[in-house]
Amino acid sequence: MKLVVFDMDGTLIDSQLDITESINFVREKLYNLDRLTCKYVVEAINREKRNLPKLFYGREVYENEAKEMFEKHYHQQCIKNPRLYDGIKETLQSLKECGFVMSVATNAPSTFASRMLEHLKVKHYFDYIVGADLVKNPKPHPDMLEYIFERYGFDRHLHVGWMVGDNSKDMGVGKNAGIKSIFATWGFSAKGEGDFTASSPEEILQIVCK
Repeated sequence: MKLVVFDMDGTLIDSQLDITESINFVREKLYNLDRLTCKYVVEAINREKRNLPKLFYGREVYENEAKEMFEKHYHQQCIKNPRLYDGIKETLQSLKECGFVMSVATNAPSTFASRMLEHLKVKHYFDYIVGADLVKNPKPHPDMLEYIFERYGFDRHLHVGWMVGDNSKDMGVGKNAGIKSIFATWGFSAKGEGDFTASSPEEILQIVCK
């Protein structure tokens, strides 16, 4: 078995406009706060250590009303502006033709992830779309990858696996789960440390098909 697991936001798709729009909707409606920029939101999400409710809403923890308001708004917003990064669809098709199996591990809720990938017409490439809501611990804890491994019957000693992502949590989950990592520089972060670095989706093929 040859397995590639992808992060979603900042790796497969550029979703920053919609994420930022829904955060700003909550800021304005619930807290009367000024709008944040996409650049700020992406930087905050990709910090090694962060308190997102503090960074986004000035609160130490997510308040239930804010969480519910965001999720209701984002359910509609999330398919308005997302786009696949150039070369992603072609790379997914090539991996499939080369006999790879593929899944997604994202810290976003699985319902949003499925909705967005379906909208962008790439959901069918993935056997499992695992969000933070389906496991006890988000990335970089290995829960998501263990969830995927179990369903494939993946054996680290017999099979080959890769984790592709755009931040330290993705590289960490690959390491913690015992598979190789590929850092994607085309997404939300231009620099990062993985076992390999890819500057375009096509370079994934060069790395995993050796």
